[in-house]
Amino acid sequence: MANKVTSNFSDLIQRVAASCLLHPLAAPGRHKAEPQELYEYETETEAEAEAEESAEEDQVNGHLLYGGGGGSSSSSKGERMAMERVVEMEMLMNEVFDSVSAMKRAYGSLQEAHCPWDPERMRVADAAVVGELRRLAVLRERFRRCVSVGGGGAGMTMMMMRGDSIEKGMLREVVAPYEAAVEELKREVKARETEVHNLKEKLKSSSSSSGGGRGKKGWSQSKRKVSCSSAAQVAGSPSPELFEITMSQVKSTSKSFTSLLLTLMRTAHWDIAAAVRSIEAATTAADNITTTAIASTLATHHAKYALESYISRKFFQGFDHETFYMDGSLSSLLNPDQFRRDCFTQYRDMKAMDPCELLGILPTCHFGKFCSKKYLAIVHPKMEESLFGNTEQRQQVLAGNHPRTQFYAEFLGLAKAVWLLHLLAFSLDPAPSQFEASRGAEYHAQYMESAVRFSSGRIPAGQIVGFPVSPGFRLGNGSVVKARVYLVPRK
Repeated sequence: MANKVTSNFSDLIQRVAASCLLHPLAAPGRHKAEPQELYEYETETEAEAEAEESAEEDQVNGHLLYGGGGGSSSSSKGERMAMERVVEMEMLMNEVFDSVSAMKRAYGSLQEAHCPWDPERMRVADAAVVGELRRLAVLRERFRRCVSVGGGGAGMTMMMMRGDSIEKGMLREVVAPYEAAVEELKREVKARETEVHNLKEKLKSSSSSSGGGRGKKGWSQSKRKVSCSSAAQVAGSPSPELFEITMSQVKSTSKSFTSLLLTLMRTAHWDIAAAVRSIEAATTAADNITTTAIASTLATHHAKYALESYISRKFFQGFDHETFYMDGSLSSLLNPDQFRRDCFTQYRDMKAMDPCELLGILPTCHFGKFCSKKYLAIVHPKMEESLFGNTEQRQQVLAGNHPRTQFYAEFLGLAKAVWLLHLLAFSLDPAPSQFEASRGAEYHAQYMESAVRFSSGRIPAGQIVGFPVSPGFRLGNGSVVKARVYLVPRK
């Protein structure tokens, strides 16, 4: 019985203890908390703890980003550093915009210097463009240093990448015209190299084919021609030999243009005999017997020489003046040394140029004015209308332009050859002296050569000058470029 009571008493104590644990007594002035309220209270406490931990992490991250110490002072220091970097970036971008504007102005000046052609202004503008490009390169380095000093981070990296892409695009846009010009020059150089290679092959084949069947004299003449041709290509200074080669080019182009003009006259059903008499009457008159004999001979066989004489006389009119009397320039007298250097520089620059392309770019340059003046003097309006059915080419020339026709292209070839000869003549010291065989004069082999080749290969006795075909020149070294003449028998 006692054991049973003790067991019940122990069980009762355990129940009371469990009840106290589950339902504690409330404190004075407070209500008794239910289990759900205890759970909510624990949840709010955990949220506040997490918020405090997040704030501490943000504070630590802020210290790491701006390099500050602790508290609000470090945060303000980081903000100041960020503001300073922003101000520095703004100043840098202002300098970039100023540099780009200056480069655009310099590039505009460079384009304006091309027409009219102004080498000095072009050089200054080109130097300005290059200087601004270098300034942009310096600003790019400043930007990179600023980014590296200011610290890393994804935002700064993206800013740097964006700035590099913008700068590269801007530089690419500015440099693109120069790259195109360089590519064009490379293509031109490649074409010239191909042309030189082909000429070398032709020279090699012609030398090998003509070397075996010729004697010592023929070999020496061929060697002299080859050396003269090479000298013309690599000449670094004016020389009498170069003048002789250029004069031979004038003769060749004169024959080509004369043949074309005579063909057009025959196609247009011209009276060649009447045209020859008109040309012959315009030259210096001799006695009537000689004149009649010359006119009848020309009309039947050699009208092209009379026409070539007419064209040559028009082209070489004013050759003794530095600008063909197109203006009153006296540069050759005021500063002769500089003028000679300038003439030879123009000779070298223009020698490889296509006259049609040159006048397409600079139609009113000195050479363009020379071509216009000579065309209007040689091709009469009635002649042009008869040959082509209109005077459209003449109207274009009068307007300051240059037609793109085959006839005018042939004319420009002869005009260029005469212009180069003129430049070369005023490059030599002393300048060559021009002479012309007079009508009816005795034939002198030292100063003249016949325009007509005789069947025997020798000039028959008793020949006199019927009329001059092209002028001759005495050079400073004592050599003579012979005048071409049309010979007739003495009557």
